[in-house]
Amino acid sequence: LLDNFGFYNFFEGTKAENGETYKPIFTARYPDAYRFFLEMGSLKNSNGVNYYNGKGKIYNEILKNDTYNEYWKSRNIRTHLKNIKPAVLVVGGWYDAEDLFGALETYASIEKQSPQNKNHLVMGPWTHGGWAAQKWTSFASQDFVSNLNDYYHDSIETPFFNHFLKGKGTFYLPEATVYETGSNQWKQYPVWPPADAKDVSYFFQANGKLATASSGGSNLFTEYISDPAHPVPYTGIISPRRNNEYMAEDQRFSSQRPDVISFVTDSLTEDVTVTGQIVARLSVSMTGTDADFIVKLIDVLPDWEPNPASNPKNYQLGGMQRLVRAEVFRGKFRNSYEKPEALKPNAVEKVNVPLNAVAHTFRKGHRIMVQVQNSWFPLVDRNPQQFMKIPNAEPSDYKKATIQIYHDAVNQSQIVLPVMK
Repeated sequence: LLDNFGFYNFFEGTKAENGETYKPIFTARYPDAYRFFLEMGSLKNSNGVNYYNGKGKIYNEILKNDTYNEYWKSRNIRTHLKNIKPAVLVVGGWYDAEDLFGALETYASIEKQSPQNKNHLVMGPWTHGGWAAQKWTSFASQDFVSNLNDYYHDSIETPFFNHFLKGKGTFYLPEATVYETGSNQWKQYPVWPPADAKDVSYFFQANGKLATASSGGSNLFTEYISDPAHPVPYTGIISPRRNNEYMAEDQRFSSQRPDVISFVTDSLTEDVTVTGQIVARLSVSMTGTDADFIVKLIDVLPDWEPNPASNPKNYQLGGMQRLVRAEVFRGKFRNSYEKPEALKPNAVEKVNVPLNAVAHTFRKGHRIMVQVQNSWFPLVDRNPQQFMKIPNAEPSDYKKATIQIYHDAVNQSQIVLPVMK
């Protein structure tokens, strides 16, 4: 919601007299995006007389096509990445809020459909386009000590173009070169995801525990109320625009809320390196018929974090709940993106939440945390928590719902992490 509402206002506006800029469709100035979108009301109001008013062609199409139908299938570039002949260097950022998925899935699609292609993946701790900057030494609360872009420009990008465009020099790079956050180092792998990664389930337990041992007992769950009138914010910062650091933000602002539940391990006795694709497998029930499920993987720092490898400026980061990866999944798509289905009220159902890949080390003394919530506002529009076409929802359609996340021997909610051997 947040990005689309702002982007298409200018993207679809009329060209200004200077021929270089565009006049927005509407004018909306606000200091606090959370308050602005909450006061706007239902999603359909974004197309009201004060805003798009039906004048945004693409915006209208997005609201209309709210399932994975022919509109979206015809725009999916990944299905066309066949018989690619030129060498490809796919570069993406772990903190690219605009398109982390795109880089990872473009690489995977070329690998699958053009297996003979000289296809390489590079993932760094960058935001959107950060790899093109002259310097990249830090992001959010993280200090990378050196200028990472010197290595990327001098050892990867320039040799790649010199060799494949100019026929100069040689170029060798393993299949994947990724920056591993937490340990703050570049890693290289002959295949991506790494063959040495083993899926390990971390099970939700009673009393907010997270452990590799499976749960026991029966009919055990954590219950809370999700209220669309008071959605969980995606950031703790008040801003009119997206907080670009939200992908590595301290989640303590969120964990204090009663509608956000947390599960956390004991302090780690050794480093745990997670590299590859993540999936959360939730067993849920609710009083409504639809809900969004946001799952967050978090690195909890100890009360005092003195290690210069992760904190060279010796900042006091004690107790920080630093976000590593998060994703939202709309429950009605649990079986199909093409044919949504209502959840059955008060029945236990399985909802799998795929998260984008990660390369991160949870260091000894840290803890691994998983948070589950049902709104991420206004990054994502609110779910009425009723099965319906959300762009048509009226204010009265948004309902509170009681959510239960199960963690017993039969219904074992868990997150599956690709742990390096």
